[in-house]
Formats: sequence, C-alpha cells, structure tokens
Amino acid sequence: MNPFSLFFYLSILVAFVDGKSISHDWTVSFSQRAPLALNKQVIVINDQFPGPLLNATTNDVLNINIHNNLTEPFLMTWNGLQMRRNSWQDGVQETNCPILPGQNWTYSFQVKDQIGSFFYFPSLLVQKAAGGYGPIRVNNREVIPIPFLKPDGDIDVLIGDWYDADHRDLRAALDDGAGLGKPNGILINGLGPNQTIFEFEPGATYRLRISNVGLKTSLNFRIQDHLMLLVETEGSYTVQQSYTSLDIHVGQSYSVLVTAKNQSGGRSYYMVASSRLTDAELFGVGVIRYPDSVDLPSGPLPLGPELHDYFFSIEQARSIRWNLTAGAARPNPQGSYHYGTIDVSRTIVLQNGEIDINRHLYTVNGVSFVHSGIPLKMADYFRLDASNTGIVPDRPIDSGIWTLGTSVINANYREFYHLVFENPSPSLQTWHLDGYNFFVVGMDFGTSSWEEDMKATYNLNDAVSRSTVEVYPFGWTAVMVMLDNQGLWNLRSQDVEKWYLGQELYLRVRSIGEEDPSTIPVRDEVPIPENAILCGRITGG
Repeated sequence: MNPFSLFFYLSILVAFVDGKSISHDWTVSFSQRAPLALNKQVIVINDQFPGPLLNATTNDVLNINIHNNLTEPFLMTWNGLQMRRNSWQDGVQETNCPILPGQNWTYSFQVKDQIGSFFYFPSLLVQKAAGGYGPIRVNNREVIPIPFLKPDGDIDVLIGDWYDADHRDLRAALDDGAGLGKPNGILINGLGPNQTIFEFEPGATYRLRISNVGLKTSLNFRIQDHLMLLVETEGSYTVQQSYTSLDIHVGQSYSVLVTAKNQSGGRSYYMVASSRLTDAELFGVGVIRYPDSVDLPSGPLPLGPELHDYFFSIEQARSIRWNLTAGAARPNPQGSYHYGTIDVSRTIVLQNGEIDINRHLYTVNGVSFVHSGIPLKMADYFRLDASNTGIVPDRPIDSGIWTLGTSVINANYREFYHLVFENPSPSLQTWHLDGYNFFVVGMDFGTSSWEEDMKATYNLNDAVSRSTVEVYPFGWTAVMVMLDNQGLWNLRSQDVEKWYLGQELYLRVRSIGEEDPSTIPVRDEVPIPENAILCGRITGG
C-alpha cells in the first residue's frame, strides 16, 4: 500500500470512531406482484416491496451486501446520502461496474455530517419502474437535540407513479423512440388505493417521512382534516410552517409532523397523493385509522390545488426556508454557515433540451449523455483513454447544435459554484446532485432565460439546502454549492425517461492545479475499494 493510500485508510479509521458499524445482507430478486390491477415482475429486497428501512445515525458506517438474483446487471444508488470522499460507492453507471446476475457486492461507506430523510433505488436499465426502492433515515446524534418534541412514532411514506407494463417493455419503448406514456396509477408504500393502512392513536404526534420515488410525476400529498407541520427536507431542518397539502416532485423528500385528533373512535381519514401538472389527475389513496374506527373514511377525498396551478406550487416552494437556529449533524446552528457571503468562483448555466437522431434524446447544453462502456471513474483511475468524454460548456450552445458524449464538468475542490437550471420546455423538470446539498437561492417561471440581473431576487439568508430541486416550465432555478466533496458525482434529471435518454452529466471535483484526473483517488479520495468490481477493458473484456 502506498503512503497516500495508508494515510486515507487511517483517516477513515479515525472518522469511524464516532459512529457504529451497521451491516445488512440484501437479496434483490423478482417477485410476481399486483400493486394495481395487473401482475408484473416487481423487484423486491429480502422479499419486501418497498425494501427494508435503512436506519442510521450521523457518522455510522454502513456495510450493505447486495446479492443480485435478477437476470440483469444491477446497481443501487442512495438518493441524497453524502458519502464523504467516496464516490466509489455512489452506485451509478459512471462510478461503479454493475453487480452481474448471480454475484454480490458490498457497499461500504460512512454517513458523514448529515441527518434527514432520503431513499434508495436501482439506477440501471429503468429498473426503478419495477420497484427495488426503500426508505433511508439518518438520525441526529444523541448530543444534538432535534428542533421539536420527540414524536410518538416515525413513519416512512413512499409515494410514486406506477406503470403496469414490465420495466423491460418500458425500456424498449424508450429505445425505440417512444416515451413512457401515462402511468396507470399512484402507489403509497407499494400498494394501490385504500390498501395502505396507518394506525393513529388519539392525541399522538407522528413524524411522516414522505418521498416521491416515482418515475416522472409530481405529486401533491395531503391528509383529510389534518394539518402537516413541515420540519425537514433532504437533510435540512426547515422553518416550521403548517400546510394543508405539499407538492412533492420526483426525487424529493420531506418530513412533516402530524398530530392525531383527540377522538374516541368511529372515524377514519384519507391520505392522498395525487398527480400534479399532468393531463389527467391520478390518485393514490391510503387510510388513517384510529382505534375502533370504521374500515374506510366517509365523504369525498380532500381537495388539493388545481391540477395546473403553477403559482400555488412555486409560491409553496419559495415559502420553504432554512431553520437558522437549529443544529443538525453538528451542534452549531445551521445558520452559522453564511453561504450568502461566500464569493462565487464560477457560474454554470445548464439548459435542458431534446434532439432527434435515430431516436428521441434529451440533452444538457446540447450534449446528450452516452455511456463509454466502462465507468468514467474507472477510466480515470486506470488512466484509460475516454475518447468520447465531452466537456459540457458553461453556457447553453446555439439551438440546433448538439453532440453525444460522456458529459463532464471539471470542477475545483473547495470552490463555491453557482448553477442555474434553465427549462425552456412545457413540462416541469427536477434535478439532483449526488454527494452534495445545494442552496436553492432563486426560481421563477414564465421566462426560461436567466440573466445576471436576476441575482437581485436571490435569497442569500435562509434559502433551504437540499439535493433535489424543481425547475418550472419555461422557468429557471438557481442554486449555490460548496464543492467540498472530492470525487466524480452524478448530476441528473430525476425524470427517469429523460435521465435514461441522456439528460445527465458528472462533476469531476478535484484539487486546483490537478490536470490529470487519474490522480484524484490517490490525493483526495478514499482509495479504490479492495472489493471493487472491474469490467470492460480493465479486465481485458
């Protein structure tokens, strides 16, 4: 072992002292299920759909051994978890070789400087359309209090659109140039209407951790005759505000407190997740029961916002603010990090687009992502040529000009970047950055072209920090991020259709002055895992 590798292994051991080691053994397989009307092959984990809860505390070390009993290669990614200096464990196609059928691989990483609500899901081959997802909780260390009274119960609520078609047929449709089409329904915790039951005790307070794990559909979440107090989103404690309903876009997670009614029984209540900003409204329905309540609630479903009310959605998004006085992973208040006073090193404007070549594809600044046949991170490490690696321009290019490539932004470690997402299309976009949270400093719609003078509207005091953000039709969203996590990190559309067809890129975060990306694992990162799966040209294949 060379001196640099020894140094980093020792650094990891020192870091691990504060946390405990948690091990899981997961078998990923197909099972015939009918979440809606039709049977299909669903991806289950240890025969569970959704998969088991991944429950950890800040600084814990997670070792997750995944056995792939599918007939396809498999990778799991951890939506929102920040693995410090360890993108080797990210579980996407440019950082990991896949786990082949009949094989297993152990993800091993530390949950570092983070709390909150997240989820995991399969990242390859549109397998998310078959399930394979599950909830993640990262709890506060005992020495750091949560900024609200400890709830009487903690409940994971996974909501998302669902297609009855097999994921392989959906993938083939995308390969043939067709879209996914309309989903068949909305699931709550993997079940169809009125099948998911939540038991409430009168007067108790529950923390609901709600994630939109779907493929492409924004959802509005609400509970009949119950208010929701928003307290956290994707690792940030928020200013505590009550909502009757919440828009939750694909890939986003929220925590709310719900206080049960002081009733003596007899009534149950609807929980609803309904589609937003779509041609037709779909409903996922769960049931909250109290002791001795009837099986199903009475009356109509509680009303949400108008189906295409963008003003409701954007005003709600703007209302979600960072709780400046709460401690999270660290004892000092979140607000002690004055992001608004940090000088921006670089501004990058990223515009989504679409092109037609032999099929319909999606682009970022004119580049549609293609996999090079070997993970880019492996190519960097083993100093292999990546002839089709393309550097994404910092600004959108002229309309009509496009290219295919393994899209990369070379970024400098410990610099503060300003990213602007422009959306000139009529459909809402959501964007996610692995390995980081970013500050959502501004958003608007009605003008998809961002201009410098729009910085005057930015929130530089208490903008929420999160890892997934929406961009409204013909609109823009601006975020700011400190690049303090070395490695190769995926920036993607959370719409699976757009992601699969090219709307993603990678941030290669390295030390200033490092021209050769292959030196990253030695100088800045955790070394390549001893159990790393190798593939392609690395193995002579």
